[in-house]
Amino acid sequence: MAKVQPEDRTPILVGCGQLVQKEKDVEKAKSPMDLMADAARLAAADTGLGEKLWPIVDNITVVRFITDSPDSGKLPFGRYPNAPKTLGNLVGANASKNCYGPTGGNTPQYLVNHTAELIAEGQTDIALVAGSECFGTMMRALGQGKMLPWNDDPGGERIDIGVEKLGVTEVEKRHKLQFPVNIYPMFENAIRGQKGRTVKEHQLAVGKLMAPFTQVAAKHPQAWFPVERTAEEIATPSDDNRYVGFPYTKYMNAIMQVDQAAAVVMMSVKKARELGIPEAKWVYLHGCGDANDLWYPTERVDYHSSPAIRLIGRKAFDMAGWKIGDIDFIDLYSCFPSAVQIGRNELGIAEDDPRPLTVTGGLPYFGGAGNNYVMHSIATIMDKLRAKPGSKGLCTSNGWYVTKHGIGLYSTDPVAGPWKREKPSSYQGEIDNEAHPKVDEKPNGAAKIETYTVVNGRNGPEFAILFGRLDATGARFVAHTPNDPVTLSDMMEREQLGRSGKVQSAADGSVNIFTPE
Repeated sequence: MAKVQPEDRTPILVGCGQLVQKEKDVEKAKSPMDLMADAARLAAADTGLGEKLWPIVDNITVVRFITDSPDSGKLPFGRYPNAPKTLGNLVGANASKNCYGPTGGNTPQYLVNHTAELIAEGQTDIALVAGSECFGTMMRALGQGKMLPWNDDPGGERIDIGVEKLGVTEVEKRHKLQFPVNIYPMFENAIRGQKGRTVKEHQLAVGKLMAPFTQVAAKHPQAWFPVERTAEEIATPSDDNRYVGFPYTKYMNAIMQVDQAAAVVMMSVKKARELGIPEAKWVYLHGCGDANDLWYPTERVDYHSSPAIRLIGRKAFDMAGWKIGDIDFIDLYSCFPSAVQIGRNELGIAEDDPRPLTVTGGLPYFGGAGNNYVMHSIATIMDKLRAKPGSKGLCTSNGWYVTKHGIGLYSTDPVAGPWKREKPSSYQGEIDNEAHPKVDEKPNGAAKIETYTVVNGRNGPEFAILFGRLDATGARFVAHTPNDPVTLSDMMEREQLGRSGKVQSAADGSVNIFTPE
């Protein structure tokens, strides 16, 4: 069988680099821009071009820093008004396009998909796509009362890609749903209900799901926590593994306070040939997709599924002509176990599938580098595909609260025919039109709990959050419960899914209160 000859404008990934910084002295630690520049240089070296790459790069695209995300607050340092231009200055590039991505863990895959489209359409020839976070050093410095010189404004025009939009409504925000550690455990309890498990049964199942992630992290050279843990260790609350958002223990949560950076180099097949980059370096994006679930959490169809992941999975596999069983290397977005399970189920991966669900170790163990984790997934998948030519890789991404999603299917095998990405806007309406509950922001009356969590601090339970449904109308609402110790202990000790009670809207415009019967 003759080898497929890719077309000139076919986009390919030809270089990758990633690194971790574990410098304890905050004044000696590199800034996120300097760390990103190091990752970019590694990616350039990986292409074989090294410093020769920088004069010919025409597009530098940077993943948005979490310090630039909505609701991040105004931190006293770490401000880069034109991050791609700053990065270009550091490595010696002067790109005609300086692009900056939107907030969200889906951003790296979204930017790779977007950049591939620009290359296929002839709008870009050679691109550097990079991201970094030094949130670990930043938080230690703030804790020590130290100011770091992490600011740069190089001027120039920045092109913003995507849309910046808060992930919660004002009512959801008042109920503290803007914090991922508060809302993802609510998805987990919904999954448990859908599976028909008790809390204890499901807790161990989650431990068994995540233990293999720790095994992968333990062997990854850029992992923040290269420590293998057992299912029981992950699932069992202890002094070192307290509850955060019930039923999640600490070991089930993404860790953002890390210093990590990753970058990839993309270009057209024609450019790669002209520059003499060996074909053994080439990785093709065979299939991709980007879509959002119904934007606000209270609007969702339910809390154990994702129509958006289901749809982009279908789009990507149709584009590639592959099936899920063809995949050799998988990285499912893993900020919390609920995200892994929803992604696995929507893509048709069986619970007993023997393939590992991560190539890095995931956000709780490899490290959740803000919006940039998935750049590490892509770089790691590139390395694995090159080491096993002809193999296939799958990477998913997730932003906000199981809200924004991206997918990429990769292989060293060439893409046949013209590369064309279906515009996400052409299929987003399919999800937007999904039937879903109406939302009552000022609920009153008899109701039942749909899903819930109990938010824990270092000293134990602090308050509970729930999604409920009104008996009379079926409308959905968000509420807290009374936060007395008896109620909160009861919420963690016995089944709450479907529990009856009464909800009362907040007269003072604060939070709705659901009182269980």
